[in-house]
Amino acid sequence: MKARYRYRFYPTSQQQQGLAQLFGCVRVVWNDALALCKQSDKKPSSADLQKIVITQAKNTEERVWLGDVSCVPLQQSVADLDVAFKNFFNSCKGKRKGRKVGYPKFKKRASSQSARFRVGGFSIKGDGVYLAKIGIVNPIWSKSLPSEPSSVTVIKDCANRYFLSFVVEVQSIQIEAKNPSIGIDLGIKTFAVMSNGEKAESPGYKKLDQKVRKLQRKLARQPKDSKRRNVTRIKIAKLHNRIADTRQDFLHKLSTKIVNENQVIILEDLNVSGMVKNRKLASAISLQGWREFRTLCEGKSEKFGREFKVISRWEPTSQICADCGFKWGKIDLSIRSVLCVSCGVP
Repeated sequence: MKARYRYRFYPTSQQQQGLAQLFGCVRVVWNDALALCKQSDKKPSSADLQKIVITQAKNTEERVWLGDVSCVPLQQSVADLDVAFKNFFNSCKGKRKGRKVGYPKFKKRASSQSARFRVGGFSIKGDGVYLAKIGIVNPIWSKSLPSEPSSVTVIKDCANRYFLSFVVEVQSIQIEAKNPSIGIDLGIKTFAVMSNGEKAESPGYKKLDQKVRKLQRKLARQPKDSKRRNVTRIKIAKLHNRIADTRQDFLHKLSTKIVNENQVIILEDLNVSGMVKNRKLASAISLQGWREFRTLCEGKSEKFGREFKVISRWEPTSQICADCGFKWGKIDLSIRSVLCVSCGVP
């Protein structure tokens, strides 16, 4: 199975200029290819798009600067657009599971930037990573790579942080579990309540969220393309990163603990997209990261040889006794515990 390993790095001022130019070229190639697809009656193939927006564009005065960067990320940008269109078409036809995928959008300069290098455009040299026409960057190796990476993505987020994301092949690990199974109920006040009686409280995001709201009101009053607006935008991005990093750290630790200790993990299939339509609870639900927690548990279960099950959202689990299967029907939400009249098990 494949996994991603991400490391932060701090480029020099010269490397920052080279990366800014690379991100700009990748963004322009994507936008040019997307504009061409919108104008065409039939979507051109990936090879035709690369020929038009990269090879032929380099010979024009408007896009001659595309030759100053490596061609590998430019080709990958067109390939990624082709994958985005395939996901959109498969989603429209019902061939793709999950939520419907929208039509590909144009990339913006203020959003997070990325460029992907495949084998031939990068190489690992000692403690550094060589990127074509950028040079050697030195990531902070928090842990070693388990195998040779097949690709690396250079990422610059909205708060001007730089990361290297490697795709590597990992082997499944067989570890004996302490418990046979566990059921998990997700909530807002208490993030997770386990069937063994344990509870997991989520970190407090309220203060950081209030700061974000305050800065967003300030951002709305500032004129567009002004320096002060850009400073406020970066402050908001940093606060969002603090919330995301705190949530990700909590979810990683909790999912790792659950998968390590239990052979079978059972989770409820929640309709999160429908639940966030409630304007009173939308913000609180979005901050919890329920879908991310499910994805982490599912991926780690595959890695450690565990069995991951999802119960249907229509399953009346609160109306059936877990011990004997007796069904007592609907109960009020204020009732948090029930004594089964059939077997007497609470």
